[in-house]
Amino acid sequence: MSKHIIIIGSGVAGLSAAIRLRAAGMHVQVYEANDYPGGKLSQFEVNGYRFDAGPSLFTMPYFLEELFEESGAKLQDHFSYIRKEIVCNYFFEDGIRFTAYADKEQYAEEASRTFDVTREQVLRYFEQSAMKYELTESLFLKKSLHKLSTYLSKDTVRAIVRAHRLGLMNTLHDENTRAFSDARMVQLMNRYATYNGSSPYRTPGIMSMIPHLEQHYGTFFPKGGMISITNALYDRARELGVQFHFNQHVEEILVSDDKAMGIRMGDRTVQCDVVLSNMDVMPTYRKLLPREKAPERTLKQERSSSALIFYWGIKKEFPELDLHNIFFASDYKKEFEVLFEGKDVAEDVTVYIHISSKDEKAAAPAGCENWFVMVNVPGNKGQDWDALIPQIRSRVISKLNRLLKTDVETLIEAEHVLDPRGIEARTQSFQGSLYGAASNNRFAAFLRHPNFSSRIKNLYFCGGSVHPGGGIPLCVMSGKIASEIILKDQ
Repeated sequence: MSKHIIIIGSGVAGLSAAIRLRAAGMHVQVYEANDYPGGKLSQFEVNGYRFDAGPSLFTMPYFLEELFEESGAKLQDHFSYIRKEIVCNYFFEDGIRFTAYADKEQYAEEASRTFDVTREQVLRYFEQSAMKYELTESLFLKKSLHKLSTYLSKDTVRAIVRAHRLGLMNTLHDENTRAFSDARMVQLMNRYATYNGSSPYRTPGIMSMIPHLEQHYGTFFPKGGMISITNALYDRARELGVQFHFNQHVEEILVSDDKAMGIRMGDRTVQCDVVLSNMDVMPTYRKLLPREKAPERTLKQERSSSALIFYWGIKKEFPELDLHNIFFASDYKKEFEVLFEGKDVAEDVTVYIHISSKDEKAAAPAGCENWFVMVNVPGNKGQDWDALIPQIRSRVISKLNRLLKTDVETLIEAEHVLDPRGIEARTQSFQGSLYGAASNNRFAAFLRHPNFSSRIKNLYFCGGSVHPGGGIPLCVMSGKIASEIILKDQ
C-alpha cells in the first residue's frame, strides 16, 4: 500500500518533490494557499505588458531534464528554451560597459579589452571556479549535509583533502582581489554573492564557483517566459496523478507522539503518513507548529536580502540592453554595509534589469520593452516602505538616465511595484527574504535547516529556506534531496 504524502506549498521544490514521490508510487496531495502553483515563479500582466513576477535567471536546465527523465518523460515535450550567447551586460559609473559572453574564450578576450586584466587571468579564474564546483557539487548540492552517509562518500573525502583550495577561510571579495587588481573586475565577480542574497565581503570564497555555472553550463531563456518552468512542472505532476488543492491555507501540522500525522485547515483535518513543508522554515515552525519546540539557533540566523521590484512597461526599445543587465553602484562595499548592517538602502544602489521581451516579443507591445527592475533591499523589519519606495525609485531613474543617456520617467506607461511586504504576504517568505538564511559566514551551508526534522518523525522540508538553498536549480535539488530521504525512511 502506497504512503499518503501531503506537501504544503507548490513552489519549484514542492513540485519537484511531488513529481519524484508520485513517480515512486506514493499518493501525493499538494495544498497551496494561493490560487496558482509556482510560488515566487509566477507571472502577471499590466496594460499589455507581461512580467515574470519572481526568479529571472534560468541556468543548469539539466537538473530539470534529470527530473523529467526519472519520472518517465522528456522535458522538451513540456517546454523549450534557448541558450543565450550573452550572459549579461554590465554598466559602470565611470562609463565603462562590458558584455559578458557565454563563450569563455570570448568572455576572456572582451574582459582583457575592457579591464586591466589579461585573458590568461580570466581563464585561470574560471578554471579555479570549475575546480571548486566539481569538488563540492556532490556534497553541497546533491546530498543532505545532515546525514552521516554524506561524509562517508569518496567525493566528500576528496573535497576535504582539497579543502585548502576551496576558499572557505576567505571571503568572496578576498578571493576576487587575489585574482584581479582591477576594481571593476573584482566588483563584477563580487556580484555573485547576490545569487544567494549575501554580501561578497562576508560570504565565503567558495562562492567563486558560481561563475563556472554561468560560463560552463550557460544561461537560458525558456520560451514563453519563466512561467513555462512552473507550467511544465505542474503539468507533469498532474499527468502522474498528483492532486492539487488551491486556495487552501494550512493552519497547522498535526503532531502526535512526536510524529507528523496530517494537517489542519480551519475545522477540517487531513490525515497522512508524511508531511513535507515547502513553506519557508520560519513560518512552518512559528505558524504551523506553534506547540512544538523549534530549532531556535537555526531560525535566528541572519536572513538573506529581499528585493524591491519595479515592473515597468517602457514605450521604447534599447538595443544596448539584453535579457540580463546590471548597473553597478559606485561604492559596492558601502551598499552592502548599509544593506546588512544598517538594514537600509544606500543612496547609490546597484540596479538589475531583466527584459524578457528581448527574447519573447509577445511579452510587450510592438516597439516596447517589459522592464523587471530590481534593487537588493533588506528584509521587512518595520521600515517605512511607503516613504522609502519613492526615494529609491527616484535614485534608480536618475542612475538609468545617467548611464543610458535617456529620460526613463517619460517612457514608463505601465507600472507595478513589489516590495518585501508583498513578497512576504504572497510567498510566506519570512521578512520577504529571497533565499531564507543569508550565507554571510563560512559555516552558513551547514547551519541551514536540513531537509528533515531530527525531532518530529515523518516531517520533512524543501525549498529555498532549507538545504541546499534558493534559486531554481537549488530548489529542484532540494525537492530531490527531500524526496530521496522520504523514500529511504518510508
